[in-house]
Amino acid sequence: MCGIVGVVGHGQVNQALYDALLVLQHRGQDAAGIVTCDRGKLHLRKENGLARDVFDSQQMIGLRGHMGIAHVRYPTAGCSSSAEAQPFYVNSPYGIALAHNGNLTNADELKQDLFREDLRHINTESDSEILLNVLAHELQELGKLRIDEKDVFKAVAGVHRRCRGGYAAVALIPGYGLIGFRDPHGIRPIVFGRRDTDQGAEFMIASESVALDVLGFELIRDVAPGEAVFITEDGALYTQQCAAHPVRSPCIFEYVYFARPDSMMDSIFVHKARLRMGIMLARKVAREWGDHDIDVVIPIPDTSRTAALSFANELGLRYSEGFIKNRYIGRTFIMPGQTIRKKSVRQKLNAIDVEFRGKNVLLIDDSIVRGTTSQQIVQMARDAGAAKVYFASAAPPVRYPNVYGIDMPAAKELVAHGRSEDEVCRIIGADGLVYQDLADLIEAVQKKGKTNVDRFDTSVFDGDYVTGDVNAHYLQQLELLRNDAARQRRDSGCNSSIELQNTA
Repeated sequence: MCGIVGVVGHGQVNQALYDALLVLQHRGQDAAGIVTCDRGKLHLRKENGLARDVFDSQQMIGLRGHMGIAHVRYPTAGCSSSAEAQPFYVNSPYGIALAHNGNLTNADELKQDLFREDLRHINTESDSEILLNVLAHELQELGKLRIDEKDVFKAVAGVHRRCRGGYAAVALIPGYGLIGFRDPHGIRPIVFGRRDTDQGAEFMIASESVALDVLGFELIRDVAPGEAVFITEDGALYTQQCAAHPVRSPCIFEYVYFARPDSMMDSIFVHKARLRMGIMLARKVAREWGDHDIDVVIPIPDTSRTAALSFANELGLRYSEGFIKNRYIGRTFIMPGQTIRKKSVRQKLNAIDVEFRGKNVLLIDDSIVRGTTSQQIVQMARDAGAAKVYFASAAPPVRYPNVYGIDMPAAKELVAHGRSEDEVCRIIGADGLVYQDLADLIEAVQKKGKTNVDRFDTSVFDGDYVTGDVNAHYLQQLELLRNDAARQRRDSGCNSSIELQNTA
């Protein structure tokens, strides 16, 4: 999972790009990068770490230019080496920089094709570099010294024909402008907006609308599935559908967990979707636990607060904040090694004893992935004096890995994979466990069909992958890459020298 942004302005855009990265930091805390274009020359800075640590004042001064792109990264493939920080750059043709959010499900096939047929060398394990080279090859095949918006759209159409999976990307071409495009299923989010200045219109493309809001851009709309947006360096805007059969199928886990609550995605307000999740979950508890003895509802900060509040209001229960969060600990479900993961949970949250002592508490979280966090939190509630500890998930059981850009664990490391809800309840140590029903989650996000979403990608819950190309062999290979042992080997390798090799 990553955050991307691109800006075309009339003045220097380095500060706008940096500010947008801070707003999108929740989408990636592994690495950050910015590339700007000044009179045809590109200026790049990227490194591991948070945006605030990657860029200092002197480096920001060096990022000159009136258009640029930027990226914050969570590693979804390869390792956490700074060599895989984005944006990526390729010299031919024209010089292109690209930043990408998502995952290509046919990356291995594309890598071979790029080497054997397109004569292009891929130097990292990142599929973002593959996506960049596919785009570059499609532009090069045009064989033109100068290109226009029609050529850009033709190249993006070629990308859609060759690439499968979930991807939202921004690309910068010196002397031409900024491109934003989205896969034909619209799995990963991307929006664009405009602000008017004394010098004329400026444009931004970003993963989430909140980045536009904070910088004073007015949201125009989402980039449609399969669509490309092209903004010339002098501020002309062009859009075109570039895919043959687009289907709007956004990832529903964005609304459950990843997106900021103040964002709009595919015309759905994330905050209201989470409020409805809480209401739907409360109605299930009322049906199935009609004689419950819950004294207080306590959210697991931060993402579950909205759902927990509406849950408590729907059932007329007391809502209380029972945990204090250390905001400087990363998300735990992607951390390598169970020992490190357990330690991180204890460092991340601390219980307020008075909210637990002698009470029957219902803890609400947005989801349960490995179960490690849930197990630790249930024990923390007991240690704080809770009489009973119930647990509720605003999402259904996560039983399958994500293949479209969220670095979830291997299937066998998902606590609900192959287990009943009662078995999960015993593993996490709760006195009772309730999950959201998938149909209720879809209804909560889709506002009873009032959106233009054709269907959601719900693959982490039901194993139904919307691109139709994910089979048992692919998932088996993915498991070999994502299990804890593989992560530890990969992280160890990233600390050593980088080995250059071709794909022959």
